[in-house]
Amino acid sequence: MTSSEQRKEIQRRIWAIANDVRGAVDGWDFKQYVLGALFYRFISENFASYIEGDDSDVNYAQLSDSVITPDIKDDAIKTKGFFIYPSQLFVKVTKNANTNESLNTDLAKIFGEIENSAVGYSSKDDIKGLFADLKTTVAKIDQLRASINEIVSETEGTS
Repeated sequence: MTSSEQRKEIQRRIWAIANDVRGAVDGWDFKQYVLGALFYRFISENFASYIEGDDSDVNYAQLSDSVITPDIKDDAIKTKGFFIYPSQLFVKVTKNANTNESLNTDLAKIFGEIENSAVGYSSKDDIKGLFADLKTTVAKIDQLRASINEIVSETEGTS
């Protein structure tokens, strides 16, 4: 699928979900959540590509968090400004997003850990508040957890 086709497909899916939840969720909250999910996907894929280093034998998402040494983490933070464990990657989170009853809580924890990974590094101020606009605990959004989970999992299907 070309970049243009991917963009059109994402727009189509987001529009369809927005129509489903119209009136039940404030448009601004919905927009922030969708944009935040797309941003999370982008930085996850970008981070995984950095770790993989164009080595087709390495699939960061398939690694266990336990293989990450302090030196690997330190080097990545110094280079990228933050760290994402394999289990925290967008692709891993979306595998069970449709059935994950605690997705919003899980995302809030992951976002906090990504931001906190920069503490003690020069990127701390750049990363602090990175996900501040993505409110995972907005009551109206929490009531529509299934639709939100669909947003996250639907964006995964457009890779």
